[in-house]
Amino acid sequence: MINFEEELAKFKPSTDIEHLEDEIIHRDMTDMADILMQMLQKTDKEDE
Repeated sequence: MINFEEELAKFKPSTDIEHLEDEIIHRDMTDMADILMQMLQKTDKEDE
């Protein structure tokens, strides 16, 4: 049977994952909400 306490004690996080997390967090990513806001602002400017 697996001893979860023992397995958790042996756990070491991957440095690749930590590096990847930092890259993702610090990257300015545009999502669908940002695109919709830009489109709305553009149409508002065109209407004026």
